[in-house]
Formats: sequence, C-alpha cells, structure tokens
Amino acid sequence: MGRLSFLVRAHRSFFWQLRDAYSAENLQRKQLVQHTDVLDGRVDGEVARSCDVVIVGAGFAGMYMLYLARNMGLTAVVIESASGVGGTWFWNRYPGARCDVESMQYSYSFSEELQQEWHWTERYASQPEILAYANYVAKKFDLLPDIKFNTRVTRAAFQEEESRWLVSTDQGTQYQAKWCVMATGCLSAAQTPKIPGLDTFDGRIYHTGNWPHEAVSLSGKKVGVLGTGSSGIQVIPELAAQAKHLYVFQRTPNFSIPARNKPMDAEYENSWKRSYSERREKARSMPAGILCDLGDKSALAVPAEERVQEYQRRWAAGGTGFTAAFADLLKNAESNRTAAEFVRERIREVVKDPSVAELLTPVDHPIGAKRICADTRYFETFNRENVTLVDLRTNPISEVTPEGVAAGSDFYELDCLVLATGFDAMTGALSKIDIVGRQGLTLKEKWRDGPNTFLGLMSAGFPNLFIVTGPGSPSVLTNVIVAIEDNVQWIARCIAHLIEVDGRYIEATQSAEEQWMEQVRKVAEGTLYTQAKSWYLGVNIPGKPAVFMPYVGGLPTYQQICDEVAVDGYRGFSIGTQSPCVERRQVNA
Repeated sequence: MGRLSFLVRAHRSFFWQLRDAYSAENLQRKQLVQHTDVLDGRVDGEVARSCDVVIVGAGFAGMYMLYLARNMGLTAVVIESASGVGGTWFWNRYPGARCDVESMQYSYSFSEELQQEWHWTERYASQPEILAYANYVAKKFDLLPDIKFNTRVTRAAFQEEESRWLVSTDQGTQYQAKWCVMATGCLSAAQTPKIPGLDTFDGRIYHTGNWPHEAVSLSGKKVGVLGTGSSGIQVIPELAAQAKHLYVFQRTPNFSIPARNKPMDAEYENSWKRSYSERREKARSMPAGILCDLGDKSALAVPAEERVQEYQRRWAAGGTGFTAAFADLLKNAESNRTAAEFVRERIREVVKDPSVAELLTPVDHPIGAKRICADTRYFETFNRENVTLVDLRTNPISEVTPEGVAAGSDFYELDCLVLATGFDAMTGALSKIDIVGRQGLTLKEKWRDGPNTFLGLMSAGFPNLFIVTGPGSPSVLTNVIVAIEDNVQWIARCIAHLIEVDGRYIEATQSAEEQWMEQVRKVAEGTLYTQAKSWYLGVNIPGKPAVFMPYVGGLPTYQQICDEVAVDGYRGFSIGTQSPCVERRQVNA
C-alpha cells in the first residue's frame, strides 16, 4: 500500500509537470491552433467546427476544464446556454441566494495568485459575489474567447468510424471533437411542478432556479412561495420583508441551522492566505472536502450534558458543520436522534405559535439525510404577522386559478407565485440533451432505471465522453469546487495519457461500472441517507427511478480510488488504438 500511495502522489505531481511541458511540445508536434473557429468539412450538409475538446457548460467545472485543456496545448470550445459564466450561480439570482460553504473554501485552489488577490466580503458569499468571482476568473485567464454563449447543446452523437463526437446546438452550429466533457452541473435543471391550472395564473410566476435578471419588486403584493428546501429557506425571509403578505406552502419541513453570516474578518482572511496550500490539503483529507472541526467520537459515547454542550457550541457557531459534531450522526439512528431533537427544541423555542412550530419541525427523516440547510432568521420569519404557513400534507393544492391557489378547503388570493421547487438533480441537465453513444445507444435509454457510471466519470457505451461530478461521485455531498477540481484534473490526466499512448478512445467497461454502482449502493445503505425521501434519490421528480446517486464514502476515499485506477493503467476502462467499429469488425471477421 505504501508503494501504491507513492505512485498515486507521483501521478498527481506528474500532471502539473506535464501541464507545463506538454503545451509547448504538443503545439510544436501537432501544430494545434489557438482557438476553435476551424472548419472541418460538412456533416449532414452543415459546416462543423473542429476542435480537440468540446465542453458543455461554463460554470466552475467548464471554465477549469477549458483552462487545463488550453495549457495542454489542446483546442477547446465551451458551449453555454446562458449569456455569461457562472453556471448555477448565473441562474439562481433569487433574494437571499448564498453558498453554504464558507467563501474562503468555496473557491478555486489551482492558482495561488488568484487565491491571494481575490477578496471575499462575507463569511458565506452571496450569489452576486460568487458570480462576480466567476467573471473575474474568466477574464483573468482570458477564457471568454473560447466560450459560445446563448447556445444550447441539443444533441451529442459519437461517430464510431472517426472516434469523434458530433455536438449539435440550437443555433444550428455543430462541433466535432475527439473528447466531449459534460460540465453541466448537478443542480442546474430547475424543476417546475405539474400543478393543475398553473399555466392559467394571471400573476407573475418566478422560479428560484431561473430568477429574472432585472429587479423584482414585491412591495405591497400578496406572495405565495411553494417549497421549503434550501432555496425556499433562503428566499422566504427576504420575501417576507417585502411582501404585503406571504403564504408559505410547505409539504415537508426541513432541518436548518443558523448560518451566523457576517462580514469577512480581516485576520481570518489573512490567516487563510498565509497558509492556503496547507489548509487546502487538509480539507481534501476530510470527507466533504471542507476544512472543519470534525468530531471523532460517537454521540452516545459522551455524557448527555457534554453532548448538549457540543450541540450548543455548534448551533452558536452556525453553518452546516453542525452535523460534524460527532462521528456517527449519519450512521447511527440513535446518535442522530440526539442531534435532531436538539434542533427540534430550538425550533420550538424560536417559533412563538406552538402549532406553527410543530408544522415546521421535521420528524420524518434523520437530520442530515436530506441536504441540511443554513439560514438567516428563517424560523423567526414565521413570527411575523404578514406570514402564513400552509400545511400541504393536510391541505394539498388542488389547483391554481387565475387569481391564486386552492389548497384543501381554503383559497389564497395571490399577486405572484414563487416556485422554490428545486432541481432535477445530478441527471436532469444531461437528460435534456440527446446523447447517443456506440451503436445508437442513448444515455436516456441506458439510464432509464437509474444512472450507471464508473466513478461518476464515464458510462459504458459512451467512449471519450467524460462527466464532471456525475452520479456515482461524491459531488453534492462535498465542497463541490474541490470535487470539480479533482474530477477535471483526473480527466485532463486521462486525455494526456491517451495522447501519449496514441489511444483513439477510452470507455468504461460494463463490469467495472456494475461493480462500482454496487459499491455506491452498499456504502449508501450503510448510512442514514437512504432513510429520507430526498433529491439524492431523485424522488422529487415524478417518474424518476429512486436510486441513491452520490457516492457517500467520502472525498478522500473516492479520490484515492480514482488515482489508483489511473496509476494501474486505467483499470476498469478499455483503451483502443482503433475506432470501436473497426475493432468490432475485426472481432467478427
């Protein structure tokens, strides 16, 4: 194991040496061009632009993939449906939108210069500040010339004879590339509920996942908000402060911890900047890729008084690190109950009306089994006279009319309706694209009963198609920028390896994929995550298979596995020096 760990570390450091050397060598050897406006013949009567890598999405994953591809001397294009960079932070502009990972950690680590020069103004960065950061990165590294904005990918088809991907867009443009990288994001496909009459509503309808870019005034209006997940918990206090009256339509109450957000402390910021590399390395050794105070004892191994004191300390400190108080809170149901009951008691203390407090108190799932939220005076909002909580479990919505919402025997007249109904997580953005692999196999058909990948990075039957933070990777259970950087670096190293060995394609094997998904399932079943009806399982989407999608074994374990696979000659992948169809003909001859 010691030798293998050494090889893994050497493999990682080798990538950075390769990044610097490979660029000049490859540019000279293959005479690659700087940008992607290179015509490469016609496909189905259309001119197709040729490049080495097509990247779908200009969020943090797509931008970093473009940065590394360029540094390797490869030509690349990013195709983005929005008019700017930022991914989910471009679209989620709703009032109160904020990251639940501390801003000193929710940022790129690949550039020390970038880390030193960027200044965050708050402990938890707001959406406008994160979007400003994304734009700063794009300009600093001159990424914009290779990003095609206002362009949506409609189809991506693998051409077996050429071992190339043909990517088509809604603008009528096509791109041919050897490698295709799906940087489409885990929380980017907004979910609109199917409610009878929703399209007849006369007022304005807003979705938190696709908020207008212009200012929205709700002053003097009767507002309804549907959903009390993470985005709902953030937006509800902001809406209540503006609206004449706010009606909160809640189906499932959720656990939430006060964020305790505050302006950035100068000394705290400087302490990070003095030792960023050491702190980043330590963060990557933690399960979620977040440097935090991680408890190493069972909640049941300490006296009750000590346990409560620890919960009180975490509650006062704020943030989602609350569930890191003890080592077994997401594995042991009895330990979890101690944390859940502590939070339930805090809700009852904060909310003055006992009946409202009970409706807001989660009792049907372990704390942390759904994505735990961090809020700013969320529960206090229900003490306001202009806020009404509507319990959809006892009074389900029957229809939306032009004037408002009918729930149970009551009717709520509204001027506007806010849908805080979340996303088709992890697979939604991919399912919107017609992705066609070998022999006409579509990704939708293959994933009909649930997504299947090897390491969350590739899916059998789809050569040279990479997925960043895909299902089967830790992704949404981590500091996602750390997960993005690790995935993108792995993909870049893999492409470099293929070039070195003259590989035409790489593809996950069916057996490796099946074994990995079984491991993902088993690890999840050893936790409390599967005891909640969450979007981790996809149950928020009608008809979506209930399959637990993220890998819960922790980021360090996952990254070690990925590195070992690469060091072992990309074990679990098939690398071919001829196109798949040529190899198939040879086998059948």
